Amino acid sequence: MEFFDILVSILGSAVRLSIPLLFTALAGLFSERAGIFDIGLEGKMLASAFASACVAYVTGNAWLGLLAGIAVSIAFSLVHGFASITNRGNQIVSGVALNFVAAGLTIVLGQAWFGQGGRTPQVPGEGRFAPIILPGADAMRDVPFIGPLYANVISGNNILTYIAFLMVPLSWWVLYRTRFGLRLRAVGENPGAVDTAGISVPWMRYRSVILAGFLCGFAGTYLAVAQSAAFINNMSAGKGYIALAALIFAKWRPVPVMFACLLFGFLDALANFMQGKVVPGIGEVPVQIFQALPYVLTCILLAGFIGIARPPKAGGVPYTKER
Repeated sequence: MEFFDILVSILGSAVRLSIPLLFTALAGLFSERAGIFDIGLEGKMLASAFASACVAYVTGNAWLGLLAGIAVSIAFSLVHGFASITNRGNQIVSGVALNFVAAGLTIVLGQAWFGQGGRTPQVPGEGRFAPIILPGADAMRDVPFIGPLYANVISGNNILTYIAFLMVPLSWWVLYRTRFGLRLRAVGENPGAVDTAGISVPWMRYRSVILAGFLCGFAGTYLAVAQSAAFINNMSAGKGYIALAALIFAKWRPVPVMFACLLFGFLDALANFMQGKVVPGIGEVPVQIFQALPYVLTCILLAGFIGIARPPKAGGVPYTKER
């Protein structure tokens, strides 16, 4: 049972650590399915984390912090859209530039406003998303196997966690069962045919990047006022890039995206658990090795060890209307 208790603890931590990856990967899914590569997911997450922490600290309201995070993230998305859709600029360069802007701006504004080296003050308890205890969690806690999983993995998470998993079937439904989703996927595959049908390609792509900004706002808010209680310099720590790797690993499909993010979350949770632990036959392994596991897996996946992952055919290609 001791092994099972440890496993339940790691699984609970894996779920919580996978949430920002899941929101961000779904954001990239909508953007890239429409043909807009978004390297700037990292910057949007970081900017929204800073905005949400600032507003939640000042107002003491987590929902206002969420709205602020979403607004800032959408603003970054519109800048990316203006550069890559309206002006037909290089999408990779635009996304990288947004990452640099977010990384520098959050530090400068944080130091100017709070004087704590780019950090924000700690968000009060009422300004954070509190854990939700689901019905029957305490009663089922002593039930073998099922009880600990329900009480410690499924129950006890904040509302953004449940929204993240709800977004998976919702994203699938939007992409594969709605007219909007059909058009969005068509824009990423053959924008010329969509344009011929009388549908505005730029407007469809703008809506996709707005959706990406909306979801990244949830990811950043989760980091700052749900998982943590303040904004910390570079607190996204490359999660935007890991989310992109999860998206490629899942071959741009919503349900596999969820499992890929859970895999990265599990590796992150395992790294936290193994700090200071002694591995039989090896001894104490430096914690940096375990902390590097998610990034090593990212490199392995991006190196092509997942088989052929074909992106949308028009991905990364600016569309010029035929005359």
